[in-house]
Amino acid sequence: MSMTDFAPAAMRRKNPAARLAIGLLAGTVLAGIPTVASAQEESSETEAAPAATAQRDVVRTIAVSGAQRLEPQTILSYIKLRPGDVWTQAAGDNVLKDLYATELFSNASVVNNDGNVVIDIVENPVINRIILEGNRRIKNDKILPEIRLSPRQIFTRSKVRADVARIIELYKRQGRFAATVEPKMVELSQNRVDIVFEISEGPKSKVRQINIIGNDAFSDGELRGEMLTKQARLTSFLSSNTSYDPDRLAFDQQKLRQFYLTEGYADFRVVSAVAELTPDKRDFIITYVVEEGERYKFGEVDVESQIRDFDDDSMTARLPMQGGDWYDAKLVEDTVEQLSELAGTFGYAFADVQPQFSRNQDTLTMDVSFVLREAPRVYVERIDVNGNTLTQDKVVRREFRLAEGDAFNSLSVARSTARINSLGYFQENFEINQVEGSAPDRIVLEANVEEQATGELQLSAGFSSLESFILAGSIRQRNFRGRGQTIGLSLNYSRYSKSAQVSFSEPYVFDRNISAGVDVYRRDYDNDYYDTGSASYAQSTTGLQIRAGVPLTEYVTAVGSYTFNYDDVTLDEGLYFSDRDGDGIATCDPIRASRYLCEAIGERTSSILGLTFNYNTLNSRLRPTRGETVSWTTEFAGLGGDVKYLRSRARAAKYWPVLGGFVFSLAAEGGWIRSLEDNGVAGQDDVRLTDRFFLGEPQMRGFDIRGVGPRIVRLQYIDDDGDDSTPLVPQDIETALASDQRVDDSLGGKAYYLGRAELEIPLGSGAREMGLRPSIFLDVGSLFSVTRPVLQDYPDGLQATDTNGNLLYLQPGVDDEGNDIIETVTNRFAPDGSENERSVIPGTFFREVFLGDSPSPRISVGLGVNWNSPFGPFRIDVSHTIKKQLGDDPKTFSFNVGTQF
Repeated sequence: MSMTDFAPAAMRRKNPAARLAIGLLAGTVLAGIPTVASAQEESSETEAAPAATAQRDVVRTIAVSGAQRLEPQTILSYIKLRPGDVWTQAAGDNVLKDLYATELFSNASVVNNDGNVVIDIVENPVINRIILEGNRRIKNDKILPEIRLSPRQIFTRSKVRADVARIIELYKRQGRFAATVEPKMVELSQNRVDIVFEISEGPKSKVRQINIIGNDAFSDGELRGEMLTKQARLTSFLSSNTSYDPDRLAFDQQKLRQFYLTEGYADFRVVSAVAELTPDKRDFIITYVVEEGERYKFGEVDVESQIRDFDDDSMTARLPMQGGDWYDAKLVEDTVEQLSELAGTFGYAFADVQPQFSRNQDTLTMDVSFVLREAPRVYVERIDVNGNTLTQDKVVRREFRLAEGDAFNSLSVARSTARINSLGYFQENFEINQVEGSAPDRIVLEANVEEQATGELQLSAGFSSLESFILAGSIRQRNFRGRGQTIGLSLNYSRYSKSAQVSFSEPYVFDRNISAGVDVYRRDYDNDYYDTGSASYAQSTTGLQIRAGVPLTEYVTAVGSYTFNYDDVTLDEGLYFSDRDGDGIATCDPIRASRYLCEAIGERTSSILGLTFNYNTLNSRLRPTRGETVSWTTEFAGLGGDVKYLRSRARAAKYWPVLGGFVFSLAAEGGWIRSLEDNGVAGQDDVRLTDRFFLGEPQMRGFDIRGVGPRIVRLQYIDDDGDDSTPLVPQDIETALASDQRVDDSLGGKAYYLGRAELEIPLGSGAREMGLRPSIFLDVGSLFSVTRPVLQDYPDGLQATDTNGNLLYLQPGVDDEGNDIIETVTNRFAPDGSENERSVIPGTFFREVFLGDSPSPRISVGLGVNWNSPFGPFRIDVSHTIKKQLGDDPKTFSFNVGTQF
């Protein structure tokens, strides 16, 4: 077996095997060879015979030799010569032409022996396999479907040439115009071959320069900004639009025309658009030649309605353009669409709006008359739901805002489309088709759905700057049994938190427009990760929530809920408990932990009633680009249980698509809680620590978790001059806050507010396919309002006690060997009557300060990137704090992989 390049035609005369090995690239039809072979086989007697006798020879028989796979009768069916025909040299040539036209033979010859015609053929080999070499940018599964050749087919040169062209075309679509393909063949036994396509992909051909000739009103840069194709620059490495694409070139011509038409240049045209490939085939230079023409203004603009429900004058007065405004073709298109939608809202589903133009070149004005053609009012004849195999019909039909027999309304159809899309059960960009019914005033609405998988199984592992290593798993079915129900189970584990939850929701209880759901959960977490240097406490919450919702309007929903929680807050007794009073019972030590954590520990139950009002017009629940949402929630705790409070929260967000692909959003939220009981303890807030609000990462970027709001910071008393005879002085606040060993207790607050402005930046299609979504943001917020605590101050330290609660003193003494020693005793005075020195607990020389309880806004700005990575959602934020209060804990960099913030 050997690899043989397809050789020139001169080598084909050696033998059939050589001809087989060199046939692909030659492409030369061997039409002359059979004539030579035929001439060599004729006897000298035939040569001596007169020409008139040769032409009168009659074909008596036709035989085939050399056939291996093809039957002789099959081969004879390819030729027109038949027994009884007169043999001529032209007839023999036609036989060879017929055989070669089948592309089944690598060689053929024909001999006439006194009317006995013998056809000798050599069949083309059979393809054993197709091999691709050198392709890295385009994988085999993309190339092989484009190749016509396949194993067990008979090899033909034309198919090879066509396949080479197809492969090169694939690379051109990717912008690789320097790609070359060289076909080769490996000969095998039994007249079989392997076809090898050796591919040299070459570099991606970029658009080096875009030249525009003939533009006066707008600069080259302005016009290039309107095009989809971009020039290759160092700053455009993430864009896929810098490669040359003929389809994109045609699209850019349309973009140029649209741009000029919106600016009033009604006569604009692109004279030519030429893309030149540089000699090295690495770059393209595109040149547009344009004619701008004159700029027009609107002349007379009016509406002519042939529908009796519409008044011409009132509709004309509401048109968005007026005479004297610069002509804008896009505004005309939008007006046609708005008039069609207006007619649709009144039931005229098939209203035809035709803008009629009258151009006045003398005054450079464009008169436009919008004509509403007469049409009948339409009623819904039938609603058809097609394509749903799992989802029940009623799940789709109950989202329609129209019923059979209702008057047609285009706004109701659009709302129905949005509601079905929001289910998430079907294809993206689902649309309701409008089909003419059995009469001109009847319409059929068709919901042609394509079901998608609604079951979700997620297993992820990641690392978070908040919680270190994270493991998460969940299983959820969003269309359980095809009824639209949602059932799910989730488990999460990290270094500082663990949770499990089972949930079920029914959007239509008993087929009525009432939703219901239930959640059962257990959450455990340790607060050590957000308070550097402070004591950690563990909180376990076991709870149940039952909720029910009912729509008040198309966009407003009311949801009522009942929640029962059992909370258990604990501290490590070995580290933070002591028996200071000597009664044999260890209790929480406020010196070791803090008085505020000691107040929080214990078991309690919460019985909470909640009511939420939601207003939502977003076009997507997951990644909205348009619309707004507002929610307000009030919770009352006190229907039984150990805690009593009233808590309220409000949230609002609005999204706008701006600047062609950018998405700008504004969001705001705030909360307030008030206790309904008085604990009667001075310096202790009536709202428990675990019920208060906390603010910081991830809600407010630029600050560490719980890094905003009221807190207690301990300042250590230090010897600043090294002189033991002088009193200790408290540590500087800034120094204490900068220390990694600071003791910092976040107290939370009873009120907060938070605002966010964010601009999502569009990227090229390549980056979008990777799931990259960068954004710039501005966060403003504050947490405040907590009862000012009673602060502790121990300039002389805290005196130690023994296990019986007796105060300890340091008394000088002498051991048995006469050495001076210091003994720890419970006697205040020494035997000689002098007063012993107090035994002070190490680390208790401190003073507490209360910081951060201010409604003054904290402000941060930054850049963030969302990435739907193969490992799960990834979010990274780089922030800079513009304004903060003393005590706040800023944070510049944060990231999270494997779980959503």
